[in-house]
Amino acid sequence: MIKNFVKELTWRGMIQDSMPGAEEHLLEAMRSAYVGIDPTADSLHIGHLVGVMGLKHFQLSGHKPIALVGGATGMIGDPSGKSNERNLLNEETLIHNQNAIKEQLSRFLDFDSEAKNAAVMVNNYDWMKSFSFLEFIRDVGKHITVNYMMAKDSVKKRLSSDSSVGMSFTEFTYQLVQGYDFLHLYRDKQCTLQMGGSDQWGNITTGTELIRRIDGGKGFALTWPLITKADGTKFGKTEGGNIWLDANRTSPYKFYQYWLNTSDIDAEKYIKIFTFLSESEINALIKEHQEAPHLRVLQKRLAEEITMMVHSKDDLENAIKASDILFGNSTSNDLKQLNEQTFLDVFDGVPQTEISKSDIENGLDIIAALAEKGGFLKSNGEARRALKENSISVNKEKVAEDYTITSKDLINNKFVLLQRGKKNYFVLCLK
Repeated sequence: MIKNFVKELTWRGMIQDSMPGAEEHLLEAMRSAYVGIDPTADSLHIGHLVGVMGLKHFQLSGHKPIALVGGATGMIGDPSGKSNERNLLNEETLIHNQNAIKEQLSRFLDFDSEAKNAAVMVNNYDWMKSFSFLEFIRDVGKHITVNYMMAKDSVKKRLSSDSSVGMSFTEFTYQLVQGYDFLHLYRDKQCTLQMGGSDQWGNITTGTELIRRIDGGKGFALTWPLITKADGTKFGKTEGGNIWLDANRTSPYKFYQYWLNTSDIDAEKYIKIFTFLSESEINALIKEHQEAPHLRVLQKRLAEEITMMVHSKDDLENAIKASDILFGNSTSNDLKQLNEQTFLDVFDGVPQTEISKSDIENGLDIIAALAEKGGFLKSNGEARRALKENSISVNKEKVAEDYTITSKDLINNKFVLLQRGKKNYFVLCLK
């Protein structure tokens, strides 16, 4: 059964521009559409997620999604919205990255079923690698004028920028290569729609123009808005860099925290784009949030839905537990259930000092741990006063002046968490 894909994306705020007739075309029968994915890393990051969600909605609407990994275009670089050319990758790296990306996409798209609209992954290197330069300029280049190419916003921005680098011929031809991808998929897989970010509109319409001029056919374009943050900072970036879908690059805890820390304005926008919750569910959540913003209902549900979708239910539960360690009533046992990476993520930026294995084996007096050995507090006297005030905890449990730290206190056989009051933390790390 075909559902109204354009209507679904419209209420979610996921359409910037669409070519006239696209909605009617998609309602007539099952169609194929593709989104291009940059293979310059072996993981997607959350900047890719809008495109992935678009493909998933396309499949849920009864259509066939095609994920195109730009093995050939990844060797060139796309000028859209960028001031410099990207680094060029070799074939071996591109193949590795493609395989890793497909594995991640499989969490969203159905590639394996017998359904007619099962997803497909393609790599434009497969059809571009045998194309000679002379063949390309003869069979493709002659159909698009330089005037047409120069009129594209992505090209005009680069040429009018203050950059002394300018634009290479390689980059200038990018839109022709991407346009040919659309023509190839139109011929080979009856693909009639290309989707992408709004900065891709020029490249996508070059493809529709090639389909019209060379094959006399009709292709359609649809773009979504580029995701922004209300505070003006870049979406998907932190001080540490990209927020990746690969747990080894961005831990589930940090991933969960990124969404949990979104502003009210952004959360209301993101929950429509990055979850599959229905319109009625989302409207109810927005209403509940507006009635009690301090409870952060929207942020919590957004973080839960997207962490479970990208990682797993277990990863979500661990991320929530880890969050509760800082902000809730957690126990020593809760701490000891954290793996090393999550522990380091939770206490990122907390002062640390190294202690020897023999200190722990012989038993480390709490006063020495706080002052002389650890350096958390300035002196033994300050340590004693803090202990008498009952403000010192070891692994979230209050301790007295006679406490001795031993190997049973180690978290992951490596860490001991000291705490003074509610917010002052210190980590002893076994060297």
